[in-house]
Amino acid sequence: MDVEPRGSVIRVTHRYQFYASHRLHSPALTEQENTAVYGKCNNPFGHGHNYILEVTIQGRPDPVTGLLVNRRDVDELVQTKVLQLFDHRNINKDVPEFAALVPTTENVALTVAILLEAAWVLRFPVSGPRLTRVHIQETDRNGFEVLLPRWNPGGQRSPEPAVEQEQVFA
Repeated sequence: MDVEPRGSVIRVTHRYQFYASHRLHSPALTEQENTAVYGKCNNPFGHGHNYILEVTIQGRPDPVTGLLVNRRDVDELVQTKVLQLFDHRNINKDVPEFAALVPTTENVALTVAILLEAAWVLRFPVSGPRLTRVHIQETDRNGFEVLLPRWNPGGQRSPEPAVEQEQVFA
C-alpha cells in the first residue's frame, strides 16, 4: 500500500528550550529614547526569559525508514549551533553576533535562523529535508517567527527570510 499521497510533503517541528538574559538598548539612541522605546526591557541589569525554540522541517519521508529526518541529526545541529551559544547566557555580552546588534527577539530569531540555515546546507543534501521555519516564543504573549526561503534547483536561495511577530492579547 502506498501511504504517501502523490506530491505530499510532511512538516515536522522540533521544540527546544533555552534560558537567556538580555538588555534592550541601542547605542544609536539616547538614554531617554531607549527608555521610551524599550521600557522596562531597558533595565541596565537586563532581564531573562525561558525561550521556546521551534524548528520546522519540510520534505518527503524516506521510503525505507519512513522518517523525514533523523531526529538526532536535528537535535545535534540545534545543540551545537544554537543552544550552546544561547543557553544560560547574557545575549548582549556572551553571544558574539550581538556585539553590535540589539538583542530583540526579532533579531534573536533571525540570528538563529541564519545560524541553522548555514549549518543545514552542510549537513543535509539540497534535495533532502528543508528547514522552513524558526519560531521563538519569548513569553506567553509574544512569539517571533522566521519563514525561511525556498531553495531553487541548483541550491540558490530565493528571497530573504521573513520575520513575523505573533502577539496574543488577553
